[in-house]
Amino acid sequence: MPEVRLVGEDGKQIGVIKTADALAYAQERDLDLVEVAPDARPPVCRVLDYSKYKYEQAQKLKAARKHQQQITIREIKFRPKIAQNDYDTKKGHVRRFLLGRDRVKVTIMFRGREVTHPERGTALLSRLAEELSEVGVVEQTPIQDGRNMTMMLAPSKNVLAAAEKDGAKAAEATASDADGGRARQPAAVAAETDGPAAPETDGPAAPETDGPAAPETDGPAAPETLVSDASGGGDGQHNGAADSVAPTPSDATA
Repeated sequence: MPEVRLVGEDGKQIGVIKTADALAYAQERDLDLVEVAPDARPPVCRVLDYSKYKYEQAQKLKAARKHQQQITIREIKFRPKIAQNDYDTKKGHVRRFLLGRDRVKVTIMFRGREVTHPERGTALLSRLAEELSEVGVVEQTPIQDGRNMTMMLAPSKNVLAAAEKDGAKAAEATASDADGGRARQPAAVAAETDGPAAPETDGPAAPETDGPAAPETDGPAAPETLVSDASGGGDGQHNGAADSVAPTPSDATA
């Protein structure tokens, strides 16, 4: 391309200049020459920091994805001759899905000759939509598709508004808890350090040192000494008796 329309780093248009001059202009400022509109005539190029430009584009894309709402479609199936208990159970599931901000595809399955009475399926779907009108709205009216009849329900505006309000309250509560936790942290540390220190050092120290020391040293010491003396006395008496008896046979023999 011989010429390009150049846009400066401040967003102002410089004009149509030769490509070599545009490259020299970008190199003088230690920036990159990026083609932003290749289909234009002449192509539009901009002088900028390409690494910073890519980072900003990635951040914008990330923010856009964050604000996007993911749509989930749930499906639940009914029979034209469904029993009342089963109907109440499945209606509860549909209500739970709608309160969870999900769309619900309700399907009526016809078997055999039931397909010749589609009005039963229509009546059942209309009854379901009417009973759930406070949490859901009919997004797609009942449609016959072969042996199945389908209807699409979407969350009502009240459900969506309540969910957004709850989300905002949860975010505020999380932020306040985080700030409160940081504020209370020094007090908790002080309580843990000062509180338990006194009972652990002062309380148990006295009974462990003063109480048991006396019975272990004074009490048992006397019995151990007395028993030893008694044994010694017995041994002394036995030895003495042996000495006194020993000379008797020798004297007799003599």
